[in-house]
Amino acid sequence: MSEVKSTGRMPRQIPYIIANEGCERFSFYGMRNILTPFLISTLLIFLPENMRTGEAKDVFHTFVIGVYFFPLLGGWLADRFFGKYNTILWLSLVYVAGHACLAIFEDNVKGFYFGLFLIALGSGGIKPLVSSFMGDQFDQTNKDKAKVVFDAFYWIINFGSFFASLLMPLFLRDYGPAVAFGIPGILMAIATLVFWLGRKKYVNVPPSPRDPHSFMRVARTALLAQKAGAGRPGLIVALIGVLGAIGSFAMMPSWGIVIGACTALVLLLAFGGIGTAMQIERARGVHPDIAVDGVRAVLRILIVFALVTPFWSLFDQKASTWIVQANDMTTEVSLLGFSFSVLPAQMQALNPLLVMLLIPFNNIVLFPLIRKLGVEPTALRRMTAGIAFSALAWIAVGWLQLQLDAGDAVSIAWQILPYALLTLGEVLVSATGLEFAYSQAPAAMKGIIMALWSLAVTVGNLWVLIVNAGVKDPGVVASIESSGVGLMAFQMFFFAGFAMLAALAFGLYAKRYKMVDHYRA
Repeated sequence: MSEVKSTGRMPRQIPYIIANEGCERFSFYGMRNILTPFLISTLLIFLPENMRTGEAKDVFHTFVIGVYFFPLLGGWLADRFFGKYNTILWLSLVYVAGHACLAIFEDNVKGFYFGLFLIALGSGGIKPLVSSFMGDQFDQTNKDKAKVVFDAFYWIINFGSFFASLLMPLFLRDYGPAVAFGIPGILMAIATLVFWLGRKKYVNVPPSPRDPHSFMRVARTALLAQKAGAGRPGLIVALIGVLGAIGSFAMMPSWGIVIGACTALVLLLAFGGIGTAMQIERARGVHPDIAVDGVRAVLRILIVFALVTPFWSLFDQKASTWIVQANDMTTEVSLLGFSFSVLPAQMQALNPLLVMLLIPFNNIVLFPLIRKLGVEPTALRRMTAGIAFSALAWIAVGWLQLQLDAGDAVSIAWQILPYALLTLGEVLVSATGLEFAYSQAPAAMKGIIMALWSLAVTVGNLWVLIVNAGVKDPGVVASIESSGVGLMAFQMFFFAGFAMLAALAFGLYAKRYKMVDHYRA
């Protein structure tokens, strides 16, 4: 059958979604990028000074884990009950309430943390849905315009992030936390209003009815089915994951609730997925081939997502570990004959600024040049390179930490190099991953697949919490210090090596992965 020619026009409702995303991202990054310095300087002032940095990093990464865990809930509610539009609108109101709590409870730990929970629920719940909802506005007649819009979507995210990163540290310093956290709340309210205004123009794909051939039902059939003359090795593997999850819950008193619960979830997904893949063919006959093939496709996608998790463990620390490093640097910068002071948190504005420059540069200059050299920059090749660039960024930032540990004065301007490398990695991984996740997801599971893409960020931040917990052990600290490398520098080089190994594994798997096309007909 010949492929339908993609000649349709750009959907007219897209500007509402793009504008909503720009305001929402300003609100999110506005509060997120001042969270670590606010915790260290104000909210956690009751702790001993030597404990504030570690506690602030733990709170920050726990919050990020929540933000990227709740997409599972949002995707499930949208796909099974309320549809994407209603779920986005209602959870956006929860999101606005969370911002209000941050502004009101600036000096109340419990109230402030409750606000963080509401923001994690609202932001996380809508996260997989907005990009998936935007994808629903396209079909086979205009799918060629989807890549342009996904790039524009990612560009506007960084447009909002840039101004939030630049301005909110100044508002925090000059006007206090009530104003600094209140302004993002106003932007989120505007984002919700803009999204509601486009309600009569959207293509609304209805929730999927309860499916007797859903992912979970097919997986259960595959795991429980018996085959003459063969055991059930896949079921044994899945049960090992269950036992590991029970063990993780049992370790909560010493590991903490977040590490214990997230580790349990990872073990269930990993071992359950491996076990299902081992026996997936046993589901044929009980379920139609299209359902079995859909489950196989999801399992293949999950391997890609798992190999991306080390990238996120590096990327999200720019708002925690890199700010802590910048606090020890000289903040006076000279540029083109002008001298000015830069707040450590403002350095994060480099990331969205570089994204806005790199996306058009890649599409107009870099990718065409690579094609002329005879190499097609496929989605998986771009993501492989992106993970490797993140590792290089952490080698650079680790080198800067060695200079600081040696007592040398280091200008904050030197962080431009690791930010540039990390941002190039982000463009190649994250912007590409949005399009990849949507295009590879079977129609009935697009919301959940996008949620699982977000869950990769949760797992990435889980690695950070685990490493941070590990270096609190006196034996581990003594071993690191005996090497002659400072604790923070050691962690930086550890994460660099972690990502480089992931890039190698990702590249090897990418060679075997076969792309599919699941755009709406």
